[in-house]
Amino acid sequence: MKRQNFGIDSRSNWLSESAMRGHAGSPEEMEDLGREMAKAARTNTVIALVGGLGAGKTHWTKGFVAEAGSSADVTSPTFGLVHEYSGGRFPVIHLDFYRLGTAAELLALGWDELLDQDAVIIAEWADKFPELLPPETIWLRFDIEPDGSRTVAQFS
Repeated sequence: MKRQNFGIDSRSNWLSESAMRGHAGSPEEMEDLGREMAKAARTNTVIALVGGLGAGKTHWTKGFVAEAGSSADVTSPTFGLVHEYSGGRFPVIHLDFYRLGTAAELLALGWDELLDQDAVIIAEWADKFPELLPPETIWLRFDIEPDGSRTVAQFS
């Protein structure tokens, strides 16, 4: 299957819903998909990433953060829970809800304060607490295909 990039909708300066689908045959191609989405990103946006272990969420985020202009080394926040990347066009706050057991734990991390920051928030395993995400959240599903490649698609 040929890789498809996310398309940018110049009218909204964001991604067109019909084009919010991508395919990656390697970690580098997954990073390319993240870069593509970051080109049109703006602050005060929450991006919810949903998918199993190894589906490419962190690789996608690496590309996104790099395109935002940060030179930080992006790693999974599974154990640290929150990583902040600055030094680019806008700050990126990267969270992982995987180890959180309750919504109260997320709130105790300062979730409400994070939402007030002038940044892009990327939340892995966001489907654990959908009730805490703003209504305008962009939801992306990451899937592993039978051939080992990965797909990313927007859903609501």
